[in-house]
Amino acid sequence: MDIRSRNNVTVSGPPGGPVVVLAHGFGCDQNMWRLAVPALEKRHRVVLFDYVGSGGSDLSAFSQERYSSLEGYALDVVEVCEELDLRGAVFVGHSVSAMVGVLAARRAPERIGALVMVAPSPRYIDDDGYRGGFAAQDIDELLESLESNYLGWSAAMAPAIMGNPDRPELGQELTNSFCATDPDIARVFARTTFLSDTRQDLKSVSVPTLVLECSQDLIAPREVGAYVHAAIPTSRLVTLDATGHCPQLSAPEATNEAILEFLADLR
Repeated sequence: MDIRSRNNVTVSGPPGGPVVVLAHGFGCDQNMWRLAVPALEKRHRVVLFDYVGSGGSDLSAFSQERYSSLEGYALDVVEVCEELDLRGAVFVGHSVSAMVGVLAARRAPERIGALVMVAPSPRYIDDDGYRGGFAAQDIDELLESLESNYLGWSAAMAPAIMGNPDRPELGQELTNSFCATDPDIARVFARTTFLSDTRQDLKSVSVPTLVLECSQDLIAPREVGAYVHAAIPTSRLVTLDATGHCPQLSAPEATNEAILEFLADLR
């Protein structure tokens, strides 16, 4: 299968490197990065793609078996990098994609030379000595609501995830993105995301890493950002003056500035 068509791959910006790969989170697609691309592509080759099952990807390639694990999404990343013959790329992952990037870098260390983790969470459910932001019952109820009425769940949850109630257009955009996703595929991705526990995988990270957290984030509270930063000795933690879980849309200038500064330091 043609990987570029399967994952709706687009490439822009000048050659020379490092190449920046932008990866979206659950219920979204590459359009979530539209406010970042113009800033990044001035100096960097930028790669955008959609995970299979999302956006403009080939939905016929979706496999519940493959995508019931974050490793399936990591394999998408590796295959896109191999198709483009990327070496030492900077992988920028939003939300669950931050941890997908960790898994992809372990699978193909020659392909990924640095990580930018935007609002990451290695585990969403609280555990002994760990605050993920949700009790197990909260996640059970969230998944039950999603599976019984996906469109209703999207309309209720997307604005809460986005935050910024004074800017309702942002919440509506995320709602529209959620609602555009096939409900059956979204159910699989949601379970894979919210039941994941990749804390131990953070130990495998040895590349330069930027951890971007928001000052207020319902999905990934600041305790999570501190945990990820502490677990990765090569990481730098930056707290954005931003609310919600999607700073690339709610605070694009601050997000772009932090990423560009990190990229400049890699040269």
